[in-house]
Parts: sequence; structure tokens; C-alpha cells
Amino acid sequence: MAKPKYEMRMSLNVLNHLGLNLYSNVPAVLSEVVANAWDADATRVNIKIADDKITITDDGHGMSEVDINEKYLNVGYERRKKEKVQTPAYNRPVMGRKGIGKLSLFSIANTVEVQTVRDGKKSGFVMSVAEIRAAIAQEGNTYFPKSMGESDIVLDKAGTQIVLTDLKKRVSQTTSTALRKRLARRFSIIGTEYKFDVAIDGEPVAIADRDYFHKLQYLWYFGSESEKYVELSNRLKSSQLEHQEKRACDIEVLSEDDAVDGRYRVTGWIGTVRESGDLNYKDAEDNLNEDNLNKIVVMVRGKLAQEDILEDFLEGGLYTKYLIGEIHADFLDQDDADDIATTSRQEIIKDDPRYRALQNWVRKELKHIQSRWTELRNEQGSREARQIPAIDKWLKSLNRDEKRQAKSLFGKIGQLTLDEKDKVGLYQQCVLAFESIRYKGKLAELKQIKPENLDEVTQVFAALDDIEASLYYRIVQERLQIIETLREHVADNAKEKVVQRHLYEHLWLLDPSWDRATETPSMEQNVRKEFAELDKKVSLTDEEKLGRYDIKYKTTSGKHVIIELKRANRVLSEHDLVAQVDKYRNALLKQVKATGKNEPVEVVCIVGKPLTEWDTPSRQEESKQSLAIRDIRVVLYDELIDDAYRSYQAFREKHQEAGRVYQVIQNIETEAQRELGEVSDEQNR
Repeated sequence: MAKPKYEMRMSLNVLNHLGLNLYSNVPAVLSEVVANAWDADATRVNIKIADDKITITDDGHGMSEVDINEKYLNVGYERRKKEKVQTPAYNRPVMGRKGIGKLSLFSIANTVEVQTVRDGKKSGFVMSVAEIRAAIAQEGNTYFPKSMGESDIVLDKAGTQIVLTDLKKRVSQTTSTALRKRLARRFSIIGTEYKFDVAIDGEPVAIADRDYFHKLQYLWYFGSESEKYVELSNRLKSSQLEHQEKRACDIEVLSEDDAVDGRYRVTGWIGTVRESGDLNYKDAEDNLNEDNLNKIVVMVRGKLAQEDILEDFLEGGLYTKYLIGEIHADFLDQDDADDIATTSRQEIIKDDPRYRALQNWVRKELKHIQSRWTELRNEQGSREARQIPAIDKWLKSLNRDEKRQAKSLFGKIGQLTLDEKDKVGLYQQCVLAFESIRYKGKLAELKQIKPENLDEVTQVFAALDDIEASLYYRIVQERLQIIETLREHVADNAKEKVVQRHLYEHLWLLDPSWDRATETPSMEQNVRKEFAELDKKVSLTDEEKLGRYDIKYKTTSGKHVIIELKRANRVLSEHDLVAQVDKYRNALLKQVKATGKNEPVEVVCIVGKPLTEWDTPSRQEESKQSLAIRDIRVVLYDELIDDAYRSYQAFREKHQEAGRVYQVIQNIETEAQRELGEVSDEQNR
């Protein structure tokens, strides 16, 4: 017979692509070993991790010398075409298909030792990355692993033991707890239910090790067989499950060639957690880079096949940040159909009609989940809001349509991840916004009011006054907090710059008449620009040039104000004070005069201690009059704080019997604080 004219040859260099750099992490590699143990009808797999060594032992049927050469060492051996597609002892659907998963071991170890016993016969060999690379360098296409002597084989019963040494990664940094969690998430067939136990350092891997079922708030499960996930969640002491719903699980696949047409079933679940942050979880000892749980994995034949199908959808809704799930779709791996798994077995080829059918099914389920999640979270947010009696009473005062809309507003607040204080503030703003919208609607009806019903106009404007008072109440509350902050700065004898910044941002503390000016940032910018220009034009003395204003301002009435701050514990005389601020005042007067204007200049000195001349009431009055002639006013920090506090506290006390909306806003805050334990018994009384 004539020699064939053409010949195809396979180089060992293929191993560089299929094995030596195939996987990037330890769990993915060990998953291939565990899958092989499943296919070998093992009932127990033990994984031990040492500083520079990993040992995996199973009690499967083991391999003969023929099995090793013709199957294990035969890269690309397709078991499903040459053997039964189900295991002989337990009738398990086999996971292996491409015959390259074993090569993943070289991704993390430079040396791989395999010991195996079948029918009492021991076999063993050692493979080395260095030797494989040497064979590649010689352009060889055959590699001969070193054979182990029978006396060197410690395995003494049926099964297989793989020992990984000279590890490429610092596997010792990977804790047993972390690895147990990762393997639990990569398999759904581990446990007594499947007669397949996996242990790491003697501790069995269980479904609860996935460490996310206790975080689920709502759960949608597919098919009756998936109800076990609801039961599992409910069994956990820390369970947060509030809603579960059974969903249909049929998928119809249609293809152009009819090769994979049919109706198939999926199982599994999709859930949402209470807080989106629950899905960005990383154990303090977990050094594996797989901490994002915000995904929906696809399992095939009990093993992870697609890391995240959620990535296939351009979903931008808030609910997607709360999603997690596990879909079981065995129809993606049919024995008599094309293999659609990628080489790494971590993803599915996405243009296959089976996968497209799964995508369409998941898309529809996500739409349903989005709608129900929004409803459930709205109901939850409304319930939480109504725990505050003032809100509950306010809601009851609304008609049916208004109540529905208001509940939706509170529900949306409930969907946000906020602390309780921030939620209370939003509740108050929600009531104000809702009431404003209601009364704007009434204003539109003013045109319809007839002369004989003019009293309705009065009612509308009274309601609007009530809303305005409520808005001002919020401003007052915030300003009282600002006053308290200033009081703390003074008590701590804070540096002048700290107090200066606080007063500059809140000039109403010095004089309520400056309220409007301080609320106009553009005015602040213009004033600074104006003074900067004057500084360039005016001829100042050396002393005046050395003067630095703490704060200078121009009020809406045209008066220029210089504010000089002193440390709270510093004691000054009138003479010292005048000597210091006169140069500021004189410099500013020159600047104002240069503009051709005749505008007054006032200096306000804020001190912590009375001036030395203020030892008697009469001398204090004389000193104030003397300073007033120079347009200098001295204010004590305590006076400043007390005056500011009284002016705003007076508003709050004056409006104790304010209108309906004002009372709702005030009560929400009081009742919420009481709930949080921030209101004393005396205040509550």
C-alpha cells in the first residue's frame, strides 16, 4: 500500500494552550478533578491542602494501565463516543467530554503525581511541566511520564490519588473555608442526596457553604424539584426570606436543522437580596478573586458551565444590582448533539440555538422578576414607613388614588440602601413633595371657582402657607444643628481657621439680615473678585498691606463688613483690639473710596472672653460706645450662639400649633428619633 501523500501531525505545543495556561484559579482546577471522580463512580473525594502540596483522593473505580494510556494520557479522548454515557455503578450522567480537563492541573502545579488502583492492581506515574516543555522544544509529539514503582504507591484500595507539588500559586494563602465555599458554588451534586461527598481537610462540603442562601429576601424557583432551595433558605437561622414563588420551567428550542429541536426543562432559582452590598462579599481570609455574587450561573449536569448569564443582558434597572441565581440546564449538553462548551469549560458557545433559547427564557423571567420585585419592595418600603405613626395617619387621610401614589413613593425610598436617619429625611421630603403636587392641582382649579365659593381660595392659600412653613421648619432644624456645631468648636477652643470657615459658610449666625446674601454663591464670588481688583489699584501702607481679613463681606444693603475672629480662650483689651482691626478698617475704607462710592464699613470682632475693660456694666457700656464711634462691634461667642439659637428656636416654639402638613413633618422626625432611641424620656414627655 502506497504511503499517504499528506499527513497531519499534532505537536505537544498544543498543551501550552489546552493545559499549561488553561485555568487561572485553584477552584476551577480542582473542579475538573472532582468531576473526574464523579465520572469514576466515586462516593467520597478528600482534598488536603499543605504549604506547597495539594492531595486529592477519591474512592472511584480507579484506572488500569490500559485506561491510563488509552484514556487518561490520551489528550482529547472522547469518552461519550467510545463508552457508555452513564456510569456503571450509579448510572450517573458523565460530566467529561473533551478529554482535556486533566491538563488543567498544569495551570497551578509544575509536578503532577497520579496513583491509582483498579481491581487490586496498582499503577502510578509522575508528569513534569519542565519535561513537557523540553519535549516541546525538541518538536516532539510524544511525552513519556515517569513510572512509579509499586512500593512507592501508597494508595492501597480502589480509587485514584493525585498529588500536586511545586505549586505555581501560593495555594497556602487559600484557606480551606474559602475553597469549600468555591467548590460548593461550582457543583450541585455534592452531598448524601447524590451519594457523592467532597471534603476539604476533613470538613465536608455542603450546599450551605455557598454562603448566600441566608441573604435571599425574595426567591423564584423553577419546577417542584427546586422547592428544596426554599426549604434550605428557611432552615437557616439567619434567613431573610420573605417571599417565594414557583415558576414554569419549560423551554422550547427551535433550530434550522432540527438537530436539537424540542421542549426541555430547567430547574434552579433566581433570587434577590435585601441590600445590594450583600452581593459584594469577600471573607476576611478569602484570598480568591471571586467575591462578586451579583450573577446568575448556569449549571449543566451538576457542574458550573457558564459563570454568568446575566452579563448577556443589557439590563439597567435598579433590581439587577440585587440579583443572584443558579439555573440548571442539562439540555445544553446532549450526548447526541454538538458540544457547545468552550475549551475551559467555564462558558457556553452563545450562538447555539439551545443557548439562545435559554437566554430568551431568562429574559422573560427577569422581566417578571423586575415587576414583582418592584411591587414587593414598594410594599416593604410602605410598611417600613408606616411604622412611624405620623406617616400612617397621613396616609389614611388620602383618598384611594392618592394613597396608592404615596405608597409607591415610600416604596421607592425603601429600595434605596440608606441608613435610618437619611430615610426619615426622605420621608419628610416625600410628604412635602406630595402635598405640594396636590395643592398645585388645586391651584389649577382656581379658575373654576365661582364668586359664591371664594372661601375655597382661602383654603388653598392656607394650605400653601402650611407647606411653606413646613419647608422653613426643615431649614430651621438644619440651622439649629449648625449652631450646635459652632458651639462644639468654641468649647474645644478650635483654631481660628476652623471657626472662620464655619462662620463664612453660615454668615446668618452673625446677623439674620445677611441670610439672603449668604445663600447666593455668585454674590460671594463677585465680592471676592471686587476686593481683589481693589487690592491692585489702591495704595496701602505697609502696615495695611500686612493686614489679613478673617472674613470680609458686602451686604445686600451696601454695607461692607470685616469679621475678625479670636480664639475662644484668648483675653484682649480694647486697646489691643482697636490697634489690630484699625488697619483692616482703614485699608477697606481706602478701597471703597477708590470706587467713588460712599459706603459704610463695619468691623465685627468675635471673642471668647470679655475685654479687660468690661469688669463692670458701666465700663462695658462705655467701651462699646467708644468702639461704636469707630464702627467696631464686639460679640462674644456665647452671645452669638445663644442669639442665633434663640432666633430659630423661637420659630419652632411659635409654630407648635402649626398646620396639618407642618405637624406631620415635625411628628415624623420626633417619632422616628424615638424609635431610634435618640430622644430622651424627658423630651418624649
